[in-house]
Amino acid sequence: IMEAELGPEHPAVASSLSNLANLLHSMGAYSEARPLLERSLAIREAALGTDHPDVALSLNNLAELLGSM
Repeated sequence: IMEAELGPEHPAVASSLSNLANLLHSMGAYSEARPLLERSLAIREAALGTDHPDVALSLNNLAELLGSM
């Protein structure tokens, strides 16, 4: 719904993707979570710039997932 209303590159979509990925990670569905976290990171970098705290959060989430794989 958010993606349809706000567009696929909106930071709010990145947040939703990240939340879903974190749920999948906690369930052990690592391969399903990874593309969502990568997409969330790409959206945030493009929309907010590489120095934004939300980009750091995305990097952290991706690193935690990769450490679990």
